[in-house]
Parts: sequence; C-alpha cells; structure tokens
Amino acid sequence: MKFARTLIATVAAGLLATSAFAMTSAEHKTAKDTISATYKADKKACDALKDNAKDVCQKEAKGKEDIAKAELESQYKPSAKNTQKLAEARGDAAYEVAKEKCDDMKGNDKDVCVKDAKAAHVKAKEDAKVAAVQAKPADSMAEKKADVAEAKKDANAEKNEANYKAAKERCDALSGDAKSKCVDDMKRMYNKS
Repeated sequence: MKFARTLIATVAAGLLATSAFAMTSAEHKTAKDTISATYKADKKACDALKDNAKDVCQKEAKGKEDIAKAELESQYKPSAKNTQKLAEARGDAAYEVAKEKCDDMKGNDKDVCVKDAKAAHVKAKEDAKVAAVQAKPADSMAEKKADVAEAKKDANAEKNEANYKAAKERCDALSGDAKSKCVDDMKRMYNKS
C-alpha cells in the first residue's frame, strides 16, 4: 500500500514537473486521475485509525487532494486567480485539519484552539488576497501601489480582528478581576474600544 502511494506520488510529481512548460489536455486528465487515486488510497489508509485520529486523517487526505488539484490547475492554466485559489486551498486545508485536531480538547482549551485555527485561516486567506492584488496588472504604478496598500490595509484589519478574538478567548479561562484585566489588555493591544 505504501509503495503504491509512493509510486503514485512520484508519477504525479513527474507529471507536474515535466508539465511546467506546457501541459496537454491528456496530461492534465492523467494528473487529475492520479490525484483522485492518491486521495482514495490516503482515505482508505485512514480506515485503520479510530475516533478523532481517523477524522483528522480524513481531513488531511481531503486537504492534500484539494491542494494537489489547485496546484494542478495553477500549472495547467497559470493565472493570478489560480495562484490565489492555490493559496486559499492551502489555508483551507490547514484550517480544516487544525479545527479537527481541536476536537480532542475540551472546554476553554478547545475554544482557544478553534479561535487560533480560525485566526490562522483568516491570515492565509487575507495573504492570498493581497498576493492576488500584487499580481494583478495595473494601468500605472501609482494605481498599483494604491490597490496593494488598500488590500494590505483590509487584510491587516481582518487579521487583527481574528487575532483579537483568539486572544480574548484565552481570557475566558480566567475569572473575576484577572479576566477583566486580561480583556482590557487585549482591547488595548488590538485597538478595540
């Protein structure tokens, strides 16, 4: 089983490496079929596991498939849009796995874990948006700089909000004055009123 996965991965890597110049429709289909076969093998390997370990394994297999598909499309039809989709697929996959791993926790530890996973996901998605704006052609350098600055400003606001929520969640483990002080400190740190 392991050998088959290694062989499939090697074939897929070879297809992708040789197709960096130009990928034919037939090569694209073969690579898609290889990705699908790898996913099925990875998912089947998860059957040996139990409980949340099995769930995590399945999320990892699905994430790996989604990333491989996005990489393939990015190579088959290179564009800023497909590059953004690839970055988002990586962020989505990491988020789904991290969130699933949180299921092994309880109470505030689980809540913090989920908020941290969400903050990392928001960062990945916002970074992908900024990269897409940077890759997009513009009529002038001044317009490009303004677009990138606006995208970075929006991304930083979204990331700041997600990080604030994660930090604030950590305060919930405390009580009384310690919790109030923690929340106030987080508000100051993240410029919240």
